[in-house]
Amino acid sequence: QPVEATDDAFWDQFWADTATSVQDVFALVPAAEIRAVREESPSNLATLCYKAVEKLVQGAESGCHTEKERQIVLNCCRLLTRILPYIFEDPDWRGFFWSTVPGAGRGGGDEDDENARPLAESLLLAVTDLLFCPDFTVQSHRRSTVDTAEDIHSIDSCEYIWEAGVGFAHSPQPNYIHDLNRTELLKLLLTCFSEAMYLPPSSDSSNTNPWVQFFCSTENRHALPLFTSLLNVVCAYDPVGYGIPYNHLLFSDYREPLVEEAAQVLIVTLDYDSSTSSSPTVDGTTTGTAMDDVDPPGPDNLFVNYLSRIHREEDFQFILKGVARLLSNPLVQTYLPNSAKKIQFHQELLVLFWKLCDFNKKFLFFVLKSSDVLDILVPILYFLNDARADQSRVGLMHIGVFILLLLSGERNFGVRLNKPYSVRVPMDIPVFTGTHADLLIIVFHKIITSGHQRLQPLFDCLLTIVVNVSPYLKSLSMVAANKLLHLLEAFSTTWFLFSAIQNHHLVFFLLEVFNNIIQYQFDGNSNLVYAVIRKRNVFHQLANLPTDSQSIQKGLQRRKKTPEPISRTNSQDGVSMEGSRPAAPAEPGTLKTSLVATPGIDKLTEKSQVSEDGTMRSLEPEASQLSPEGNPPAALSDGEPWSGEASHSQRDRRRLSSASSSGQWTPTPDWVMSWKSKLPLQTIMRLLQVLVPQVEKICIDKGLTDESEILKFLQHGTLVGLLPVPHPILIRKYQANSGTAMWFRTYMWGVIYLRNVDPPIWYDTDVKLFEIQRV
Repeated sequence: QPVEATDDAFWDQFWADTATSVQDVFALVPAAEIRAVREESPSNLATLCYKAVEKLVQGAESGCHTEKERQIVLNCCRLLTRILPYIFEDPDWRGFFWSTVPGAGRGGGDEDDENARPLAESLLLAVTDLLFCPDFTVQSHRRSTVDTAEDIHSIDSCEYIWEAGVGFAHSPQPNYIHDLNRTELLKLLLTCFSEAMYLPPSSDSSNTNPWVQFFCSTENRHALPLFTSLLNVVCAYDPVGYGIPYNHLLFSDYREPLVEEAAQVLIVTLDYDSSTSSSPTVDGTTTGTAMDDVDPPGPDNLFVNYLSRIHREEDFQFILKGVARLLSNPLVQTYLPNSAKKIQFHQELLVLFWKLCDFNKKFLFFVLKSSDVLDILVPILYFLNDARADQSRVGLMHIGVFILLLLSGERNFGVRLNKPYSVRVPMDIPVFTGTHADLLIIVFHKIITSGHQRLQPLFDCLLTIVVNVSPYLKSLSMVAANKLLHLLEAFSTTWFLFSAIQNHHLVFFLLEVFNNIIQYQFDGNSNLVYAVIRKRNVFHQLANLPTDSQSIQKGLQRRKKTPEPISRTNSQDGVSMEGSRPAAPAEPGTLKTSLVATPGIDKLTEKSQVSEDGTMRSLEPEASQLSPEGNPPAALSDGEPWSGEASHSQRDRRRLSSASSSGQWTPTPDWVMSWKSKLPLQTIMRLLQVLVPQVEKICIDKGLTDESEILKFLQHGTLVGLLPVPHPILIRKYQANSGTAMWFRTYMWGVIYLRNVDPPIWYDTDVKLFEIQRV
């Protein structure tokens, strides 16, 4: 039966308890009970929520000076964290927090005006005030303990930023209790923002999250110090414990939960679709006047706005060093087992790094300006290689590849890859001596040849990255050169080319890689040239690819004899690196969240041509014609439906099945001719025509079977004047689009859902943004 809102004795019992923890609240308030109250006595649930918010508002007003007040605030905080997901899962309740509660004015003269605030806004404002509450979540600046407590409304929260770093030089004394209190408040914030989990994915990016929108607006007077605090706490964190190995075993690290929570809140506030950010006017031009000398006003979301406006070199250095240090943490593990605390939030860090590069171009250029970018690259390659066999980590594979695709659109990234790779992180890949480019190619080869089926949609992306960097690669190792030719061999078998409508794109990408290296970096690449000569029959077979129906059918039949999508033999793998463990599949029963499909490569990227002076100009695709690789026009090529799992499996089937069985598409002679005639083989054929006779002559004359002599000859050879005129370099640059924005939203919330197990905030509630599946 309904309880009167005025019955304080009844309501106070919910938060008056002294020593509870958030885990206790979850145990004492079972899901079934919350749902029962919601269905059977809704007015009680409503009263409970607004009373709890009222207590937080009172705590924020008073400044929480007594232990009792702090306890009440924390308990209300835990209770709301427990209840909110059950409010969100019921569509009838979803508007509840956005309605105003009659008579909930806060006293004083401005009662009417205060009345107009929806409950959600009062809650968010109270939480932000509490996050800068002296002696509760921040160090008090007052010396005397006499009753000169700081008035929480007059303090300038910018002086109370939690950690030194961007825009703040002073590092406050670490305080265990403050960290715990901040963590609980941030958990509540994250729970407020999680309403997004209860709406199905839609490609319409206009449905912004009202909680995030209000929190990141000018209504939040603490937006700047809070953004800075979250960013600095994450980037300043050193899990090793002040550089002393094994230090984490001596004291329990209370900072880590705060850092995790901060990273999660930060990436959720930055969930913003940048592809829709420039608002076109009626006539289709982007809004802008002649007065636009200043930067156009940033997005309304202040967090995105602040992030995009960071510009000082030392701030960039601080962020990059911090992210690189944390991403490398799992790699440090492998040298001295257990010497450092192993962090678990690398996926949140990758999302944060993505947002930084996507929203702040100056940061992206800073990252690429020095070889520091390699400190991000190596951990990403490590994660990609480690997760390649694990179905539950498909999302991690995607974000790693997206970041590399974004970086590869810039010339500097290709140039940086030439730095020799000397760090020996134990990885399950063949031993090689070479550069970071070799490492990248060897890891990509490993993903393609020994990853699981669900990674097929990433092949286009992986090869696009290699194409983008290829014009700048000064000297590939023999191991990497052989890997590239092995991929070409695998992708140019007739059954693979004929079994799905877009498989031939992979061959086009690889030929483009060889052409770029031969035309622009011939001198240092004798290993690759030698590998091409050794495997010359692959190129001859491509040039003579049969196009009659009978041969096409015969090619498809061959599939039945070779069930493996890519032969793993003859890839000359050799011994894996010492100390490495093979990439393991997920443990059966591992939970994973579904993801929406990612857009095809033609939607993800736009083509730019690099001119002589190194500048890029965008190439507008002509929709009517086929593009050089023989992609069908964009309208046809990416009919991906917007439903996560289904489209993944459809896409896999399309690429793998001999298409006749799927009943839709069958290869025809005309279709094969349409792209075969465009295969860019001229450069390679010319190279073979010139060099093969010379190499054969050396072998006969000197009776050589030794590679080193031939390599020596190729190193000193030249093809100047013999090759066709170099083609312009084409770079496929990542472009923001609502498809990836939606993918990031589902991925990010999936990660947050799975990582919050203690307490399990969203577990067993009716989440709609993704499905929870078991491997």
